[in-house]
Amino acid sequence: MIAKINVAEKLSRIHEYWRPHVVGELNGQEVKVVKFQGEFLWHTHAVEDEMFLVVKGAMRIDFRDRSIALNAGEFLIVPHGVEHRTAADHEAEVMIFEPAAVRNTGDKQDAALTAPMGLRI
Repeated sequence: MIAKINVAEKLSRIHEYWRPHVVGELNGQEVKVVKFQGEFLWHTHAVEDEMFLVVKGAMRIDFRDRSIALNAGEFLIVPHGVEHRTAADHEAEVMIFEPAAVRNTGDKQDAALTAPMGLRI
């Protein structure tokens, strides 16, 4: 089915942090929206690249040797195999593009942060 997606409306339905929700799929990739606040755990994805696009607010992506700040309208691609964590001092609304069925905590499992696979909104 062909239907437009209102990103702001989808994000308004999210009331928890760090749990990405699938809002679309294309070519084996999932488009997800998520809210961040605080610091996520350090992790890697062995074979999947991730793209983070800030929709509202600001965030940073920490690497072991530096941090990169992102503001609304900016994105960054984290290559597979690169250890990283996401963080936001204040609430940030973010869109993520990554292969389907990627676990948000990558090579780590955390009861509080690992999101259910394919969570849709």
